[in-house]
Amino acid sequence: MKKIILTAFLATALISCKKEAEKTDENIGVTDSTDIQNTPEAANVSLKSLSIPETADFLQKKNDTLYVTNFFATWCGPCVKEIPHFKKKIEELKDQPVKITFVSLDQKEIWNTEVPRFTMQHGIQNHTVLLDGQLLDDSFFKNNFKEWTGNAIPFTFMRRGDKTDETLGMISEEQLNEKISTLLK
Repeated sequence: MKKIILTAFLATALISCKKEAEKTDENIGVTDSTDIQNTPEAANVSLKSLSIPETADFLQKKNDTLYVTNFFATWCGPCVKEIPHFKKKIEELKDQPVKITFVSLDQKEIWNTEVPRFTMQHGIQNHTVLLDGQLLDDSFFKNNFKEWTGNAIPFTFMRRGDKTDETLGMISEEQLNEKISTLLK
């Protein structure tokens, strides 16, 4: 009798687990890097690459637009953590003279594969340019920045007219809001 009750209980438990697993599989869409890799959209993302002189020209623009430039790499944990703060500001300030740009310093070998997938996954493909970080030398840093020597990322550079601001390391949402507000005054 005990065997019959134990067998019935075990069978009921297994059937319940199987039904629950089927429900879970039907209701949850899981996205991983291989799914993103195979989407036509990711394959069609074409990011613009900038030369060092083009980047320097962009960083030196002096007008009424606030230029917020974030240097990052796909493998950088702190860089990834701050992306949502920038995305929020892009949406908030879309009707104002503010241009937020992400500059990927990833190796050239992954410019057409991992970087486009990463930018699609994080929704920043329309705001990202590529720069070969291996070509950057001391003169690039000395000519464009007061503090950054290229020794660490993330790095955020802001310019509006003659006013500039530099943030070495991860920027919090509060810091980003405060710095943008200050430069927009």
